[in-house]
Amino acid sequence: MRNRIYVTQEDFDKLCRLVRGRRAGHSSDQGYLDMLEQELDRAEIVDNHSVPPDVITMNSEVRLKDLDSEDVKAYKLVFPNQSRAENCISILAPIGTAMLGYRVGDVIEWPVPKGIRRLKVLEVVYQPEGAGVGAR
Repeated sequence: MRNRIYVTQEDFDKLCRLVRGRRAGHSSDQGYLDMLEQELDRAEIVDNHSVPPDVITMNSEVRLKDLDSEDVKAYKLVFPNQSRAENCISILAPIGTAMLGYRVGDVIEWPVPKGIRRLKVLEVVYQPEGAGVGAR
């Protein structure tokens, strides 16, 4: 895993509110919230206009390659209330948390219930900031 990830100020603020709200509500997601907080602690915060276009931000659509199975899949990184749509993955899912802030070419290694997943970021198909989308 890399030491630093990139997170926009807007996403950082929303994710911090998400964590605080879930903790206040005594959510059953405590372990996932801990992982997300750890990722946010190591994040380099950037504004929406200076985030590199190959960085995975919230609501980004990406293609990832599983380095063990060679499968390539498309995902959209979303907030938990949006995760029911097809190919959407919640930021509170282990792989969702892992994706945040990584760049094209990076290999994400993340513990999941069945072991360690190794995913390579092949492409950021859509990034809201790169598309000029403001507050989401």
